[in-house]
Amino acid sequence: MNDYLLSVILGIIEGLTEFLPVSSTAHLRIAEDLLHISLTSPYWKMYTIVIQLGAILALLLLFLGRIVGFFRTFPKGERGDKTWLTHPVSLTAIAFVCTAIPAKLLTKKIGENLENMTVIALALVVGGVVMWVVDWWASRREPAVTHVEEMSLWQAVWIGLCQVISAVVPGTSRSMSTIAAGQVVGMDRPSALEFSFLLSIPTMIAATGYSLLKALHPKVESAADTLTPLTIDAHGWMVLIIGTAVSFIVAYVVVAWFLGWVRKRGFGVFAAYRIIVGVLLLFWLHQHR
Repeated sequence: MNDYLLSVILGIIEGLTEFLPVSSTAHLRIAEDLLHISLTSPYWKMYTIVIQLGAILALLLLFLGRIVGFFRTFPKGERGDKTWLTHPVSLTAIAFVCTAIPAKLLTKKIGENLENMTVIALALVVGGVVMWVVDWWASRREPAVTHVEEMSLWQAVWIGLCQVISAVVPGTSRSMSTIAAGQVVGMDRPSALEFSFLLSIPTMIAATGYSLLKALHPKVESAADTLTPLTIDAHGWMVLIIGTAVSFIVAYVVVAWFLGWVRKRGFGVFAAYRIIVGVLLLFWLHQHR
């Protein structure tokens, strides 16, 4: 298949799945297998991480007014009752640190699981069940937090630590882990979703930036380090740009739609979708052993 067309397809998949709680990693890995993309290719490994930049730029554009508003009210907040530690900007940074440090320490473990399709399939199913149960349980309780401004320090730490699961176990979904974690500690659907989006901004920028830095300045850290391509030629850059641009456009539409859907209908349909895809993937893997 033509690399440009391939990049458009992968960009669509990334944009569709990055912020939905269905795991973009799982869908990209499945697509790579179906499209016969080499999972050992340093370039395509880097590509699937860097095209997330398009999705994060779409999120930044959609939330620009909200983000600017947060910084304008720092550190006292909109109601004047916040501190340097409890303002939403600080809570996002703290949650990010709670994710980044454990994820960095577990880098080797993360690498071991990335291509394991059985792990991905099981994570889809288990994550779907967890999401369904948590959303059902939370919808029958009175939420303690209905706005991100009402969050506490410990809630941010909890959500940040839960996000580590998605880094270690591909197929879990970053948004699923953070949304469910927020609901467990008393946040309603919209506030849990909004904080998930806010936290994804520094998390994804760090991940894509690190991967791109390795691409531009390769450094072999071990004999098993195959993430970084030694060079990216003009063709490679064009393929990367196309995928990033497509993921930006698709993610922009998806996030705007997703916000409205969740407020009215919740996460049940995404939980069911995860379970169905995970079961089908397990069946397919069993048939091809």
